[in-house]
Amino acid sequence: MDVDLQSLNREIKEKSALIETLLAEIGKSIIGQQEIIEKIIIGLLTRSHILIEGVPGLAKTYIVKTLASSVNAAFKRIQFTPDLLPADITGTEIYNYQTGSFTPKKGPLFANFVLADEINRAPPKVQSALLEAMQERQVTIGDTSYPLPEPFMVLATQNPIEQEGTYPLPEAQVDRFKQKVIITYPNKEEEKRIMKQQTSEELPVTTPVIDIQELNELRSIVYRVHSDEKIRDYILDIVFATRQPSEYGLKDLGVYIRYGASPRASIYLFESARAHAFIERRGFVIPEDVKAMVFDILRHRIILSYEAEAEGITEEDIIREIVEAIEVP
Repeated sequence: MDVDLQSLNREIKEKSALIETLLAEIGKSIIGQQEIIEKIIIGLLTRSHILIEGVPGLAKTYIVKTLASSVNAAFKRIQFTPDLLPADITGTEIYNYQTGSFTPKKGPLFANFVLADEINRAPPKVQSALLEAMQERQVTIGDTSYPLPEPFMVLATQNPIEQEGTYPLPEAQVDRFKQKVIITYPNKEEEKRIMKQQTSEELPVTTPVIDIQELNELRSIVYRVHSDEKIRDYILDIVFATRQPSEYGLKDLGVYIRYGASPRASIYLFESARAHAFIERRGFVIPEDVKAMVFDILRHRIILSYEAEAEGITEEDIIREIVEAIEVP
C-alpha cells in the first residue's frame, strides 16, 4: 500500500472517532435505525439534502431532531400544510413606520438543519421555494438575496401511504435530494426497548458533541478519501445501465424503465461512497461502499414505465438486478 495512503488511513481512523462519538450520542435517544442514522450522517458529510420516507410513528422527525441536537448548530422545523405560503418559509419584508422603509424578516429556512415535515402536503409554490433554496443556498427577500448559513441541510419527510390532500414532488424536484432513505419498522426487541424508554419518567437528553468547525474538518477529509479509477468506472456502469440496459446484457429491463438516472446520480453515488468509506474508517473506496449507497441514490432517479407499474416491478427490483449484473472491479 502506498505510503501516503497509509498516512491517510491513520488520519481517517483518528478523525472518524468523532463519528463514533456522534453515533453514540444519538444512540442514547434513538433505538435501532442504525443504518438510517449512518445514511443521514453521510448526507451531513457530503453537504446533502435527504428525503426520508416512511409511515407515521417511525420516529422520522425524532431522528432528525436528535441529530441536530448532537451538533452545535441551529435547527428549525417546518410543518408543511396546504395553506402554507412561500414567504412563510423564506421570510418577507416588513414596513417600518418609524423609518419609512422595509426591513427583512428572515424565515425558518435560515438555519443549519431544516426539517421539512411532510413536504408533500405543501402546494407546489412552497415546494419550489424550498427546493430553490436547497439548490442555490440563498433566499431572495424583496430585491436582496441572502446566503443561507453553512452548513445548510434540508431533511424532508413524507408519508407514502396517505395521499389525500398531498402534492407529490415532481421528478425534477425529487432529483435535488441526494438521498431518498426508506425508514422501516423496528424489530420486536428494539420496539420493546423503545416502549420502555418512551414510557419512563425521564427521557434521554441529547447534548452537542461536535461543532461546525469540526464538521468542516471532517468534510475536508472526506474529499481526500482515495478512489481507484476502476471504482469510478463501476459507478458509471451502474448508472449507464439504467439508461441503456441492453448494452449491459439487461435487455429485458428496457421495457420497465422510461427514464434512467441523471448525471447527478454518478456524482452523488461517488461522493456518498467516499463518505461511507470514511465512516467505516477507511481511506479508500471499495465496491461495497458503492453497493451500500446505490439504492438511496438511484431509487428516486429511475422513472418506471407503465409496464413496470402494471407488473408490480419497483425501482428496487431494477437496481438490484443491475447491481447483480454489473461486474465488480
